[in-house]
Amino acid sequence: MRVICGEHKGKKIHVPDNLPVRPTTNKAKEAIFNILDNRYYFNEKNVLDLFSGTGNIAFEFSSRGVKNTTAVDYNNDCVNFIKKTSSDLNLNITAVKSDCIKYLKNCKEQFNIIFADPPYRFKNHQIIKDLIFKKKLVKKNGCLIIEHDNSTAIDGNVELRKYGTVHFSIFSI
Repeated sequence: MRVICGEHKGKKIHVPDNLPVRPTTNKAKEAIFNILDNRYYFNEKNVLDLFSGTGNIAFEFSSRGVKNTTAVDYNNDCVNFIKKTSSDLNLNITAVKSDCIKYLKNCKEQFNIIFADPPYRFKNHQIIKDLIFKKKLVKKNGCLIIEHDNSTAIDGNVELRKYGTVHFSIFSI
């Protein structure tokens, strides 16, 4: 895994083999960040990375200068890896150990960008979207991005981007 752009451009991050994750591919990550780079100035944005896993997306946002990033994952090893790596790289990331749905239900903060990458076997993508919109967790002019496979469809006014087997549903506010 590597950071594509920003302060840590080109930095390779070695992920322990014991983490139960499927990181977003570099090709797909580069494509989605090209879209986001054309829509947002990152320096004053706050980001929520749900199902953060390795922290791949959180590291990329933070390297690009977002104001702050919250990375949420249920796996303690993943959370500890994100904490250690963000500390080593001096990135402004808060790693939280929590079930992502429970986190959303209790969340009172708004974010400019929410990125959700649940496991592909997860079948409640619509619940994530509905909960985020019901609670108004995305700020005006922000977006929700949900990564999923080609067998998942999410209702709503969505911009769908496909990169091989990786699909991104983008919901703009």
